[in-house]
Amino acid sequence: MNIYFYDTVIGKIGIAETGGNITNVYFEKDSLPQEVIEVQTSLLFEASQQLDRYLNGELKQFTLPFAPVGTPFMQQVWAQLCDIPYGQTATYKEIAVRTGNSKAARAIGLANNRNPIPVFIPCHRVIGSNGTLTGYRGGLVVKKILLELEKE
Repeated sequence: MNIYFYDTVIGKIGIAETGGNITNVYFEKDSLPQEVIEVQTSLLFEASQQLDRYLNGELKQFTLPFAPVGTPFMQQVWAQLCDIPYGQTATYKEIAVRTGNSKAARAIGLANNRNPIPVFIPCHRVIGSNGTLTGYRGGLVVKKILLELEKE
């Protein structure tokens, strides 16, 4: 796994790739796997450029090869997250309904929490059914920044 760290308006972000696909994003407080090589590849540089354009309000959809690792259910949830339009939100229950199991809101929350590529796979767009911001691996402050950025 190759990883490179970038300073952004939401803090230092590590973007990782394996085999020509973006596989992980790490926030400053996240633990890193032991088997990583810190090197900037052309794919990681492109991902950082797209991330910068997104954070500056210039890009609404990423065009990068993603390969998040997870169970088939997690993969299904993450695909649903990518279908939440820029500037909009969905609740855990709404995502559960879209995956075919309206009672799976807690499982949706767990899959959301395990999203290995936050920001790029927009788990920040999922909110509580009462409209409140709920947990985010990067912290609620970062989640709020991302949602506000998309509303502008």
